Formats: sequence, C-alpha cells, structure tokens
Amino acid sequence: MTAGAPGTGAVRVLVVEDDPVAADAHALYVGRVPGFRVVGVVHSRSAAARALERTPVDLLLLDLCLPDGHGLGLLRSLRAAGHTADVIAVTSARDLAVVREGVSLGVVQYVLKPFTFATLRDRLVRYAEFRAAAGEASGQEEVDRALGALRAPGPAALPKGLSTPTLSAVTGVLRAAPEGLTAAGAGAAVGISRITARRYLEHLVTAGLAARSPQYGQVGRPELQYRWLGSAR
Repeated sequence: MTAGAPGTGAVRVLVVEDDPVAADAHALYVGRVPGFRVVGVVHSRSAAARALERTPVDLLLLDLCLPDGHGLGLLRSLRAAGHTADVIAVTSARDLAVVREGVSLGVVQYVLKPFTFATLRDRLVRYAEFRAAAGEASGQEEVDRALGALRAPGPAALPKGLSTPTLSAVTGVLRAAPEGLTAAGAGAAVGISRITARRYLEHLVTAGLAARSPQYGQVGRPELQYRWLGSAR
C-alpha cells in the first residue's frame, strides 16, 4: 500500500467496521464530505489487511473491536510492514491507555459511538486541514497551528434539546435490550418521558445506530420498537 501525497486529490478512505449496518452508515457519512472518497468497506482485521495490500489508502476509519482481533493489533502489524496510512478510530472504547497506544501508532482522531454526521464531518475536515499543511514551518506558531487543526474546539453539538448524558443513558439501555425497546420502555428505564425518549431513539435511528419497526399484537395503534444496530462493544 502506498499513501497518496498530502494535499493531492481526494483522501482515500477504507472503512473497517464489523457491524455491516454501521459500516454502511460510516461509508455514507464519509461520502458526504467533500474531498474524501471511500475506496472500500470491510468487516474484519484480516479483510482490512487484504484490502490494504490491493488498494492505495490514505486514511482508515477503524473500529477497534473486530471479530478476529483488536484494531490496534492490525495497526501494529501495518506499521511493522511499512504502511503509513493515518487512522481515525471509531469506537465505543473509552480506555485512555488504549487511546495513548493508538496515538503512538498513528491514530490522529477518536470518534466515540454513538455519533452524528456532524461529529464525523468535523473530524474529517480538521484532518484534511492538517493533511494539507505542507512546506517548512516558519516557527513554533505555525507548527502549533498545523497540529491544532486536529483538535476539536469542544463537543459536537447534538440536535437542539438533546443532551449527551441522556443520549448515553438511552443508548446504554437500548444496547442492553437485544429484543429492542419501545419509547415508553426506554423512558421508564432512564427516568424520562416517553416523548423525550422517542426523540433520543429517533436520533439514534437517524445516525444509523438503531432501527425501528411497528410492534403488533396489542389492541389499538401498534407501538414502534427500537433495536440497536451499532457495535455492542
């Protein structure tokens, strides 16, 4: 694998995500950001290694929890083989020791699940700015400015009226219910109203991390049942 020269052409992205629905959503998100092009979508460490031998890639959008090994294990083997593609880790993992190891192996950004298109777009745009920096820096300020392009100014904004702690709580109860939950069930588990819970569940559907379907078998109008689609790790 050979990476393209920074600043030339679209950034070629390989999506590595074990959950097919989440992988498709991530690829769709990347494709909506100007200057980025998805060149492959794979669902395992071994498939990623094969894809990288066949296709030039500039950036990996890498899930760290893969069915045949940890994403950082893939990264270690790639670096040992001389592969130089940058990495944005897309993961539920919050272990800061893993974050530190990832940085040492070339992870330039971490995006925690669940996330919105706006969050990923922000990280990709910042990565593009960093990648486009070329030439010799005139001094410390210019070096700091180039590195600063990778740093988000703050948490990406959720849709109006939604909060990160409540989103995490709703996500947690949905992930813990493989059979799915109604908005009423999620609301009761988290301690919020059915209407509020439904807003968060619909946000997860929009983000490609949950699906909804009508629940029949009861008298009256069927309720919507929500089911987690993202990686459960």
